[in-house]
Amino acid sequence: MDTDNRLGAFLRARRQQVGPEEFGMTGGGQRRVAGLRREEVAMLAGMSADYYIRLEQGRDKHPSDQIVAALARVFSLDDDGIAHLRELARPAPRRSRAPRRPERVTPSLLRLMRTWSDTPALVLGRYMDVLAATPSAIALNSCSAPGVNQVRMVFLDPEARNVFPDWPRIAAETVAGLRVGAGTELDDPRLTELVGELSLKSEDFRRLWAKHDVRAKTAGEKRFVHPLVGELGLSYETFTVNGAPGQTLVVYHAEPGSDSAQSLALLAGLPVEDAPMSSPAR
Repeated sequence: MDTDNRLGAFLRARRQQVGPEEFGMTGGGQRRVAGLRREEVAMLAGMSADYYIRLEQGRDKHPSDQIVAALARVFSLDDDGIAHLRELARPAPRRSRAPRRPERVTPSLLRLMRTWSDTPALVLGRYMDVLAATPSAIALNSCSAPGVNQVRMVFLDPEARNVFPDWPRIAAETVAGLRVGAGTELDDPRLTELVGELSLKSEDFRRLWAKHDVRAKTAGEKRFVHPLVGELGLSYETFTVNGAPGQTLVVYHAEPGSDSAQSLALLAGLPVEDAPMSSPAR
């Protein structure tokens, strides 16, 4: 990971994903790399080519708000992407890093989750470690068991492609969510270890990580295939856990009266053996 020139790495990755045809550019000779040339980005953003090159090379790391807005427009960034670009352009002062304590779920939140006997819900840590889960969540999908890292499971467990019919979308969203959780702290030892392992073992992860997509998980739809009840289509909502930076509560639900709701009710009645409700992350 390029931790010294994070802004430049992001700009290069986004530039390579924007085609010249999106701006009506044709011709221009043979292109050696995918996406726009640096000079084309500069022209479209209304800045000098020399200045944009300095941004990519890390010789200027603090573009103005106007420059950030212009680059966001050229790269068609969504709200999450714009927020990430702004964070890269205005990073918080680095402080000496204290050893990070293991992430744990508060006893009060665990007590609340114990009352959700029929609701699949889980708490994810900063790097998508499952910190706590209801029995229904564990019965729905083994990747929701406390102690599992969902990024590692999605890319390294062969069964993941059977569990998630929409695996390519799930994989892309997982990597984009990991970048949101990491923010600009790309030198965090836990993240470095995780990204290093996955980059060595998974070509898909390596490709998606290089795209620098950022997307917070807020709400959406997800399909699962369960060996006992077949396919389920569920909605999910996410909530940040106040007082626990980086922790997210994810709650799944099905349309009332649907086949998926009936399947969830069946899963809720299944015993979950030897599955603790919570587990601290490193």
